[in-house]
Amino acid sequence: MAPIPGSGLAKGLAVTLRTMTKKSVTAQYPDTQPALPPRSRGVIGLFEENCTVCMLCARECPDWCIYIDSHKETVPPAAPGGRERSRNVLDRFAIDFSLCMYCGICIEVCPFDALFWSPEFEYAETDIRDLTHERDKLREWMWTVPAPPALDPGAEEPKEIAAARKAAEKLAAAQAEPGTDTQEGQA
Repeated sequence: MAPIPGSGLAKGLAVTLRTMTKKSVTAQYPDTQPALPPRSRGVIGLFEENCTVCMLCARECPDWCIYIDSHKETVPPAAPGGRERSRNVLDRFAIDFSLCMYCGICIEVCPFDALFWSPEFEYAETDIRDLTHERDKLREWMWTVPAPPALDPGAEEPKEIAAARKAAEKLAAAQAEPGTDTQEGQA
């Protein structure tokens, strides 16, 4: 059976008339903030205390948009007769967000959990050269990072926590046995 001429036009006009009668759901952005999904990607926050200047993030970045400068510092020995140690000290940590493609590779390869996704997305600049954010700005964004999701209640307890709990229970049981004898003897 051949389609009736003009039936497509009639269907299109019917859809148009249906949507014209409904109220608009457009959110006016500056006045109404969008509801972001949990753990959404905005910018990268830096937890500077965890950064050991291992340079993995800068080396793995496909865009080469992470700039890190550091120097070595000598640490005196912890015990007398020990040897001096050297450690890297972070001088500069910057990310050029005009180059960044928000792939998250830098966050994934960081072995010390120094980089995190922040849901901040309002960091527009009038000049593209101002999109290179230094460590002070990255540290500010760190405090907007949401807490990680809760563990699955049905999941197995981590080995470290299970071992610590068993040791604590064994110690508490050992202390409770002699402690009850002394308390009964005093009464």
